[in-house]
Amino acid sequence: MLDTLESLSTCYPAVAESVPQVRHRLAAIAASAGASDELLDRVRLAVSEVVTNAVEHAYRARAGDIQVTAAMVGDRLSVLVADDGCGLGGSHASRGLGIGLAVAAQMSDDFTVASRSSGGVEVRMGFALSAADIGCPPLRASQIAR
Repeated sequence: MLDTLESLSTCYPAVAESVPQVRHRLAAIAASAGASDELLDRVRLAVSEVVTNAVEHAYRARAGDIQVTAAMVGDRLSVLVADDGCGLGGSHASRGLGIGLAVAAQMSDDFTVASRSSGGVEVRMGFALSAADIGCPPLRASQIAR
């Protein structure tokens, strides 16, 4: 586990109580880097939606973990949220409106969703602290906090 004011790399149980924990931790990283109130709101909303999606859909009725990795790299917050669950479209008992990931995509400056080769899903989000960084390519997992 790596957890500093500039980065985070840890696992959380895929339970509802993890959502505010992750939201608070990632907002703290962005705040320590000087993020505006508007950007902090976007980070909080996007992270909440992505982690909630993993909690509700990744593991169906079994226990599992959500891996969260985040780092400030220059003026960008890069976030990776991943699970080892049933994968995209694998949760047949959807309990939501189906708009959580779309909301997260709108809140972040960069957003990708992919199936993991080992199973599960990973979501990558990027948030630019400065307007000049908006639209920069997201970092690969190997470039984020180790």
